[in-house]
Amino acid sequence: MPRPGRPKKLLVLTDDERETLERWARRPKSPQSLALRSKIVLACAEGPTNREVAARLGVAEATVGKWRSRFVVKRLDGLVDEPRPGSPRTVTNEDVEAVVVKTLQEKPDDATHWSTRSMAKTTGMSQSAISRIWRAFGLKPHLVDTFKLSSDPLFIDKVRDVVGLYMCPPDHAVVLCVDEKTQVQALDRTQPIFPLLPGVPERRSHDYKRNGTIDLYAALNLATGEITHQLTAQHRAVEFKKFLSLIDKSVPKELDVHIVIDNHSTHKTPAIKKWLLAHPRFHIHFTPTSSSWLNLVERWFAEITEKSIRRGTHRSVKELADSITHWVGTWNEHPRPYVWHKTADEILESLSRYLTRIVDSGH
Repeated sequence: MPRPGRPKKLLVLTDDERETLERWARRPKSPQSLALRSKIVLACAEGPTNREVAARLGVAEATVGKWRSRFVVKRLDGLVDEPRPGSPRTVTNEDVEAVVVKTLQEKPDDATHWSTRSMAKTTGMSQSAISRIWRAFGLKPHLVDTFKLSSDPLFIDKVRDVVGLYMCPPDHAVVLCVDEKTQVQALDRTQPIFPLLPGVPERRSHDYKRNGTIDLYAALNLATGEITHQLTAQHRAVEFKKFLSLIDKSVPKELDVHIVIDNHSTHKTPAIKKWLLAHPRFHIHFTPTSSSWLNLVERWFAEITEKSIRRGTHRSVKELADSITHWVGTWNEHPRPYVWHKTADEILESLSRYLTRIVDSGH
């Protein structure tokens, strides 16, 4: 006579439970462990023994008994893994606060700023814990940002003038952002450049040979993004006057010309003022002093520097001039205008908050 086994616990499914288990069993994104447990419970609900279910699903009989029993006691919640407690927390809230306060209010005795190693040594915590705390609070003691506040007495008026021109340009007029990039160097490396290879970056010698300089004048069309440029050997009012004449020829006569430009002395000489009086369709809008960020052509200068000039190699000024002219021509084939988003009020409000921080800092 066969020896009777341990009696099975009665397993009966409700309609909702059966629908959920079937969904878990067939859903592609379900964890494999949850899908298997669902199949075990569904099979057990049909009435076979644990051994028969184990043979059908290819698992151990003890596994079937475990999940049958757990489902009978906890139902669907019993099939889901409970979160594991993990190791006890070693860094308390007080420790975190102490690190943040020390980072913000103190400096090490032997350095200008904290490092993870120096902070860990001072607080007795691990370097990785310090790193995690700094990341959580966005603290980067190794980084320094720079700023310069304009001392222009007409700063507010000039900001409103230039930003208003960007955001609401006048009808029947073209808006040009004009500036010059002076002393662009024609640099050549002292040794051949090794090309890019899989796993190896382009390599070049750290030293270079200077082959002269050139000045780049540029006018960015606010609406189209097109560039009018001029290359000169010197940076004087004479060259700036020639560039204004070039702009005058390139812009249709029926349009007014609004020029955004900085306060360089070459832009305000008697010869330039006389030229402007003879060309009344030209209207000059000066940016505040120390506020080159208001001139959108500076963004274009950053682009040509990053994509052409900085890594270019030129054995002569002529090569550099040809390279710049080619790059400008390529740009003008598919020009991309820069769009100004911040209003003058938003800029002034942001500056006000910044000035409040400076005053409250105690310096």
